[in-house]
Amino acid sequence: MGKTRRYGRQPEIGSFTVSFDNNNKTSENIWGFHLKLSFMAEKNFKKYPDAGGFFHEYGGAFIPPVLESEMKKICDAYTSLSRSHKFIAELRSIRKHYQGRPTPVYYCNRLSEKYGARIYLKREDLNHSGAHKLNHCMGEALLAKYLGKKKLIAETGAGQHGVALATAAAYFGLECEIHMGDVDMAKEYPNVVRMKILGAKVVPVTHGLKTLKEAVDSAFEAYLKDPETSIYCIGSVVGPHPFPMMVRDFQRVVGIEAKEQFFEMTGSMPDKLVACVGGGSNAMGLFYDFLEENCEIYGVEPGGRSMDTGEHAASLTFGTPGILHGFKSYLLQDEKGQPLPVYSVASGLDYPGVGPEHCMLKDFQRVKYVTANDRECIDAFFELSRLEGVIPALESAHAVAYAVKLAKEDPNKSILVNLSGRGDKDIDFVLEKYGLPEER
Repeated sequence: MGKTRRYGRQPEIGSFTVSFDNNNKTSENIWGFHLKLSFMAEKNFKKYPDAGGFFHEYGGAFIPPVLESEMKKICDAYTSLSRSHKFIAELRSIRKHYQGRPTPVYYCNRLSEKYGARIYLKREDLNHSGAHKLNHCMGEALLAKYLGKKKLIAETGAGQHGVALATAAAYFGLECEIHMGDVDMAKEYPNVVRMKILGAKVVPVTHGLKTLKEAVDSAFEAYLKDPETSIYCIGSVVGPHPFPMMVRDFQRVVGIEAKEQFFEMTGSMPDKLVACVGGGSNAMGLFYDFLEENCEIYGVEPGGRSMDTGEHAASLTFGTPGILHGFKSYLLQDEKGQPLPVYSVASGLDYPGVGPEHCMLKDFQRVKYVTANDRECIDAFFELSRLEGVIPALESAHAVAYAVKLAKEDPNKSILVNLSGRGDKDIDFVLEKYGLPEER
């Protein structure tokens, strides 16, 4: 079991580590109090990233010279604003009164009865707009407002980041342009409609595989044309520094809430944490504040149709270090360093790279990165729907699938799953491709 200690009240909207003393023994966060840091396997994970934006050997900012000054402005502004009472107060108010935070931790009674383990969900599907994505989109949009930007540009795969950013743009009165692969637009049509209703311009991407990697390429090219009045709001803990750090910090609200909520419910920490990993924002949001706890942590990558090249998107499982979209990470690449084709039934997970902090946690063996395939994902999609009345996003269903596997292997443990999004966007696709279980 995890450590059993009582936690004081935590802020509702996340906590951002911004400075360390010379001995790396305490950190000051933007709420004005100090947190003691312990060391897991003699590694102080919370000292990362370094000044260059590296998480050990991953991350950094491999960008065109034209963007260097703009990235420095963003980094400097974020560092300053993360200490600003006005910025913090406004973001906390948004979290509480607009997003509907905190989202609850829910005990899956029937799922737990069936498999023996105690399975809990952090219900990010109940966050406004239906996923965890709004946590960092509201933060990025607020930062854009303080920087005087007029336009938000982003990519999206499953559409949840696009919907969240369009929501944030409408809230702050900013223009919004979302780039989305043709394949994903067809799979996730309900989210395309939502983005357009919210006032966003949706740009179809028709080259390459027409999925997430190409959408990132397209959005980045659009940003390069006007970096002064627009900002590229990256949709995960990826991209050049400071975005992996910044998106993680905005997502920390998930783990901060879950830690206190779980302790209040059970009197202990969870034995195991589980979250899906594409780029990895929902996973880092949950994992970060549990890294020092005595619990096993699992990041679940998309195993797709098979382990053959082009049939999955398991970057941490099969990738090698490389550079893509301005940062270094584990990358599915060929011998020339070019990204390989990737696939997942979940559009939000079909990316050939992964957040640099996840790469560090893999190398340091703090997080176990595993896979769930399409069939396991679809089975979990229906099982959670029918046993608990909760329809998960296909991305989140990967985490549910692996939690069920852990429950079968090791009953009587407690498992906390980050249910990162709801499945409304996936219903038409799932029924068309797979049908209902009783119809198979």
